[in-house]
Amino acid sequence: MKKNISIIGVPMDLGQMRRGVDMGPSAIRYAGVVERLERLHYDIDDLGDIEITRPKRGAIVGEENLKNLRDVSEASEKLAAKVDEVIKNGRFPLVLGGDHSIALGSLAGIAKHYQNLGVIWYDAHGDLNTAETSPSGNIHGMPLAASLGIGHKALTHIAGYSPKIKPENIVIIGARALDDGEKELIKEIGIKVYTMHEIDRLGMATVMEETIAYLKERTDGVHLSLDLDGLDPHDAPGVGTPVLGGISYRESHLAMEMLEEAKIITSAEFVEVNPILDDKNKTASVAVALMGSLFGEKLL
Repeated sequence: MKKNISIIGVPMDLGQMRRGVDMGPSAIRYAGVVERLERLHYDIDDLGDIEITRPKRGAIVGEENLKNLRDVSEASEKLAAKVDEVIKNGRFPLVLGGDHSIALGSLAGIAKHYQNLGVIWYDAHGDLNTAETSPSGNIHGMPLAASLGIGHKALTHIAGYSPKIKPENIVIIGARALDDGEKELIKEIGIKVYTMHEIDRLGMATVMEETIAYLKERTDGVHLSLDLDGLDPHDAPGVGTPVLGGISYRESHLAMEMLEEAKIITSAEFVEVNPILDDKNKTASVAVALMGSLFGEKLL
């Protein structure tokens, strides 16, 4: 991993309907992310937050079951440009969310720099919905599908190109709340998924060994998209869509430690921290602790 990290905050809450996740970047900074990574001898450049345009009061519906479509798309374009600039400057982009719709912009800015970008989607959800399959119309449930080129053009063509990633270069870890349309798509295009069943059965060490081996042989860079609701709500209560029976705090540390040892992660984002729903900033602190492990912090 590069020793120069640029932090980009994305105070986005328009991809879903529960307010508060826009304060996620501030909560993560308050939990000491800069200080933690500087102690690991990284050069940290905090670029501040992407400006998010607020829709007029009550204007939540975009079109075709896509809430806040225009505003999410505009924010994604801004983030894509910023991430692109960070990579051109030879630095590691670390993006702080914000809801998971921000992955639209992250992947758009990152993927143009790789022939075969790999993605680890660490999440309770698949985020593989479209306007046609989504039960809610919330765009934070669509970024992985859109990055595959599936969905509305305003989402699939962020930064002017599509697709950003290939289905065979994706590994979803921690899934336990998949909609019917997502299940069908996973089977149709062949995305590799480790549900909680596989994690329980195989153990996190085996899941990560297999994930790392799988991505190493087919990708030239790997983006980690970590949704805090991938963890069990007991360990990460401050998320908008908690799902019981998730990955434990210690399992998540092991996953991050193994990724650091493998040296395959070239960009990362941590999303869905909602301090309004949290307990004394616990979830933001968990996010920062996991970043510590991802960037080389050791127990001994």
